[in-house]
Amino acid sequence: MVEALHVEVVYAGPSQQVVRRVSLPAGSTVMQAIEASGLARDIPGLVIDPARLGIFSRKATPDQVLGEGDRVEIYRPLTLDPKEARRRRAHEG
Repeated sequence: MVEALHVEVVYAGPSQQVVRRVSLPAGSTVMQAIEASGLARDIPGLVIDPARLGIFSRKATPDQVLGEGDRVEIYRPLTLDPKEARRRRAHEG
């Protein structure tokens, strides 16, 4: 049995991408990894929305248990609705 997990926590802001590697006890969750990474503390204005989390591009919940080598991703809110973007492109041309 694995005693410690090694995972990455990533956040891509508008001007920077931050990757933090953290070691956690086996059985740790997505939110515990985010807290251990310190991203919420170190990035001004970052708000962790439980509905905008993922592991390797798949939606995850804050209480989801992590596996060795997982990459926890914190997503930003969309600045433009995808449907509206398609409408604009169709209108332009």
